[in-house]
Amino acid sequence: MSTPGGVLTAAARLTRAGGDAPPVTLPRGPAREAAERELSKPAYHEHDPSWFVRALNAFWEWVGKLFSAASDAAPGGALGLVVILVAVVAVAVALWWRLGTPRRSPAPAAPLFDDRPRSAAEHRAAADAHAAQGHWNQAVQERMRALVRSLEERALLDPHPGRTADEAATEAARPLPLHADRLHAAARAFDAIAYGGRTATPDTYQRLASLDTELARTTPAPTATPGAPR
Repeated sequence: MSTPGGVLTAAARLTRAGGDAPPVTLPRGPAREAAERELSKPAYHEHDPSWFVRALNAFWEWVGKLFSAASDAAPGGALGLVVILVAVVAVAVALWWRLGTPRRSPAPAAPLFDDRPRSAAEHRAAADAHAAQGHWNQAVQERMRALVRSLEERALLDPHPGRTADEAATEAARPLPLHADRLHAAARAFDAIAYGGRTATPDTYQRLASLDTELARTTPAPTATPGAPR
């Protein structure tokens, strides 16, 4: 196996061996090929940086060129570029502080009732049991179901197993127009708790229970007959 520098060493030996003989000359093409073969041997590359180091150096060189080009274009040079970057970061932090982290949108509203029909009294009993244990999410959901079932039992709403809370509020607002805002607020609270990941509070439950109790004592508004005098 030849050692590093074999081509140059061999040429030097031939020169010394020849004494007064004319120096050995090699054509340019074969000489270059011989030099490339010699320099491609692993012994010449033992201390070369790894591919990762070379890639990292190339990346930082690119970043340096990019920063240099940007600083040349920015007013005030490198200092101006730093000021601009700081301003952009400050605006981003201010927006995050003001708006907060993005929240997932609530899931589409699902039917209000499950497959097993229960009376308004049963839903109220379940709501009271959950409230007694501090399970406010379940208490709010059951009380909303009790409210809607009560309206169905009083024939103020047509029974509709696939009805959503928002649909129930919209339909109930027709015979109960004075309670329309509170009905829609109750429906929004139900959806936010049942499908939007919100947490109910005792106050949320008390407002819904008060509405349910008040509606049970409310006389619906008379339905206008088409063509009747007003």
